[in-house]
Amino acid sequence: MSETRLVRGRWVLAEEGVRTGAAVRIAGDSIAEIGDWAELRARHPAAEVVGSDRCAVIPGLINAHHHSSAVSALQQGIPDRILEAWLVTLSLARGVDPRLATLLSAARLLRSGVTSVVDVHSDSGTPEIYDANARAALAGYDAAGLRVAFAIGVTTQCFLVAGPGGDERFLASLPDDDLRRYAASRLPPAGSIDEDGFFGVFDGLRESYRQHPRIDLWFAPPGPQWVSDTFMQHIAEAAERHDTGIQTHVTESLYEMLHGPRHYGKPTLHHLHELGVLGPRFSIAHGVWLTESEIDLLAETGAALCHNPSSNLRLRAGIAPLNALLGRGATVALGMDGTTLDDDEDFFTEMRLALRLHRTPRFDGPAPTPAQIFGMATTGGARLMRKEGRLGRIAPGHAADLVLVDLERLTWPWVAPEADPRDLLLMRARAGDVDTVIVGGEVVLRDGRPTRFDLEEVGREARAMLDAAGRSTEQAALVERLLPHVEAYYRAWDIPELAPYTIYNSRR
Repeated sequence: MSETRLVRGRWVLAEEGVRTGAAVRIAGDSIAEIGDWAELRARHPAAEVVGSDRCAVIPGLINAHHHSSAVSALQQGIPDRILEAWLVTLSLARGVDPRLATLLSAARLLRSGVTSVVDVHSDSGTPEIYDANARAALAGYDAAGLRVAFAIGVTTQCFLVAGPGGDERFLASLPDDDLRRYAASRLPPAGSIDEDGFFGVFDGLRESYRQHPRIDLWFAPPGPQWVSDTFMQHIAEAAERHDTGIQTHVTESLYEMLHGPRHYGKPTLHHLHELGVLGPRFSIAHGVWLTESEIDLLAETGAALCHNPSSNLRLRAGIAPLNALLGRGATVALGMDGTTLDDDEDFFTEMRLALRLHRTPRFDGPAPTPAQIFGMATTGGARLMRKEGRLGRIAPGHAADLVLVDLERLTWPWVAPEADPRDLLLMRARAGDVDTVIVGGEVVLRDGRPTRFDLEEVGREARAMLDAAGRSTEQAALVERLLPHVEAYYRAWDIPELAPYTIYNSRR
């Protein structure tokens, strides 16, 4: 990598506004200056040039909640369902080496202009297996060149159904021994990683990657209903001690929302606040069913939320209260969750969905602006990742994380000179228009292809592993038999009268 590099574009979406005919000068891994292309070129005639007047240069996008995978659940033959049932069916997914899965996921993210990601990694097995799988995934991120907050977690209770003691009651309700044995096999068996083992693995991983320029280790308790209160508090204490982040799933579905009053006697975020875990290093994914007072808590404590509109729609979770979150000044980021509407992990499509989904039908009603949505995908993600002064902007001193978008399709056959470039990119760009991605000053995607690994070879290796894995017809039959009982468990819960469009729009 040359010491100085010039990144040129027809438009540069800099912090102070859109610069036309400009360029970004990179020195090392950071942005040194933004200026007129001709002037910068005259001062740096020997610098390597990336881009042209056919490109737009935008800040690297930040996917603030993600689960990496080799292929999507649909490609695994697992259809969309309501969240609680869908989670049960994920056991039918075929396994792939975590390094390969991470590389394939990273390639999709880079092709979509994502330069930073919060990857929530949950696993099971012995501490040795957990550690080996996490290290394999981290090796994938190291090889890909993507920036990652790798957030690890483990389920310690209530995997099949929500609520303390729920698993035992659920197992007892099943009609025969075969189904009970299969359901019990989904629970952590003796010898699986426990809380002490988990912290030991975290400490080892953090020590290994302490000096890595692109990899941070975070905590990711899967959700309050899946871990004990004590474990959540111990995680918060460890995160404070290590000065790192925490991300968890909160009130993603209707049933997760109901879980709070049923088991804590209050909404879930209020319970977490009483545990003392909320704060600027804490973020939640989804938050579809937050109450007004919970939104206030997010704003007051500085805890952040990652909005996942595609995933929420696909898994019938609902529509998050984005207008209220933005209106109260909460930190809101955007994430694809590995489950986008078109099953393609296109972050531009995710931005457009977030923009259009929350426009209320009255002149005096709230609606997010394109600038707010673009901010969620950049500066909002940077705040969630606790890197606000380093990521999310094209500004001197920030990391040289840049995306070059080919403008040919966006502007053909003509575009008005008064058209706002930011709006044009947000409303018309696609992942396929991303030509080049730079992370920390290094080109990691060129001509739409990763530069640091052979994507075709990774794909061949993953396909061979998936072919060899197969699927147990016996296990698939047991899952199908189990699903009606999971549904019946939740159907028995008392659900208050709900007026969705009142919840999602009018009062927010």
